Amino acid sequence: MRFVFLRGLLLASLLVLSACSSKFISYNGPEVTKVEIHKGQRLLKVFHGNRVLKTFDVDLGFGALGHKQFEGDGRTPEGRYTIDRRNPNSSFYLSLGISYPNEADRAYARTIGKSPGGDIFIHGQPNLKGKRGPDWTAGCIAIRNGEMRLLYAMVKNGTVIDIFP
Repeated sequence: MRFVFLRGLLLASLLVLSACSSKFISYNGPEVTKVEIHKGQRLLKVFHGNRVLKTFDVDLGFGALGHKQFEGDGRTPEGRYTIDRRNPNSSFYLSLGISYPNEADRAYARTIGKSPGGDIFIHGQPNLKGKRGPDWTAGCIAIRNGEMRLLYAMVKNGTVIDIFP
């Protein structure tokens, strides 16, 4: 009888702990109307209207300077895009897709005979452990996992994202 009770207590404890470790949280604050990335300052700002709700430090692509021009250049795009998808099962800790490339990006890449690339995301750290230096992504925007959990809850698909030099 005592063994059954202890086993039940252990199972209940594991269920409670697993619920606490969920990467999904709720956000009940002001609607996010825009996200800005300031590449030179390595900052991501979240806005409601003109009011900054949150600011996060970011890492960028390994070729951080300049606008992304083609696949493999390691640059993070610049310009106006939207958050167009989300991936809870990313190779990184959550991810929010950015609508790069747009038609202008594709047209420029065609003129130089290259692919514009794609799959640009805001994401957390890699799921595989390892120390990363600054500007380690292939063109994405990376933040800390706890911050990514909050951003994932705050930002909806269709939100404008402006990426500045």
